[in-house]
Amino acid sequence: MEIKVVRQIFEWNEDCSNEIKKELKEKKVFMINVMGSPGTGKTSLIVELIKRLSRTYKIAVIEGDIAGQVDAKKIDALGIPVVQLNTDGACHIEAMSIKHVLPYFDLENTDVVFVENIGNLVCPAEFNIGEDIRIAILSVPEGDDKVEKYPLMFSTTDILAINKYDMKEFFDFDDVKVENMAMDLNHNIAIFRISSKSGEGIEKLTDFIKDKIFEKIER
Repeated sequence: MEIKVVRQIFEWNEDCSNEIKKELKEKKVFMINVMGSPGTGKTSLIVELIKRLSRTYKIAVIEGDIAGQVDAKKIDALGIPVVQLNTDGACHIEAMSIKHVLPYFDLENTDVVFVENIGNLVCPAEFNIGEDIRIAILSVPEGDDKVEKYPLMFSTTDILAINKYDMKEFFDFDDVKVENMAMDLNHNIAIFRISSKSGEGIEKLTDFIKDKIFEKIER
């Protein structure tokens, strides 16, 4: 019985995710699902990407948190449309939640929507939310064993951003090991070594995302 219920949840979520994909395709809106542990730098990376992408594209942000508006206020300070999505204890965002939030934005005048998912490396990877690409962030202080411990997160993402790379000399972090494990799980993954604080690697990551946006909304 329990297996049947779980399957129904996933099938229902997948149907909703496909509806979102269809709507965003019609309106030429590109959605990016940003995932990672608490403190890994999801909001900081989104802010840095907004600074660069907003020169070309109109951007909106859905801030997912269990509670509070701390990160949404940082996005709002940039003058970017933002909606806070509080899950009240749920450890991930589902497609239906995104479907309910999207009408708050003027999608006819939006090119890119960032979704900052709930901070953990497990269940956010299990639910498609209508996104075009996924970014999984792993920060150097977290350790180099996370790909091995949480394979689904890294096998289903399009981009692995190794953040806080400027701190590598202070930690026993083997980035080559991380890269090899990620590539073994996902041959199509694009890996960037970045620092939201120093700006290292952010331009290359931005250019990669620009190419993906161009493929969808400007063809």
